[in-house]
Amino acid sequence: MARIWLANTMGEATVRVAQVSTRGEADIWVNRVSSFGLASGDALWYIVKDRGEATARIFMTSIGLAQIKVYFVSTRGEAGWRDPNAARHGIFSRP
Repeated sequence: MARIWLANTMGEATVRVAQVSTRGEADIWVNRVSSFGLASGDALWYIVKDRGEATARIFMTSIGLAQIKVYFVSTRGEAGWRDPNAARHGIFSRP
């Protein structure tokens, strides 16, 4: 379950993320879900306000500093790792 907290500084984050404008640039296609229960795996994100509830603390940064590049998709069915062989499973969903 990917419960994401948006960090204000790079030092607070566990993962540095860059949002890209095209699907082909992304490592993972992410769908933001509206409830805690819908978050699952690495690609369905529920944004939390409390740092303690998060499974990952992300800092949005430039492509050059990012560990992972994300592209936001509009449906849950589109969400997932672009290349399953290069996927870093659990990077957003492990506690």
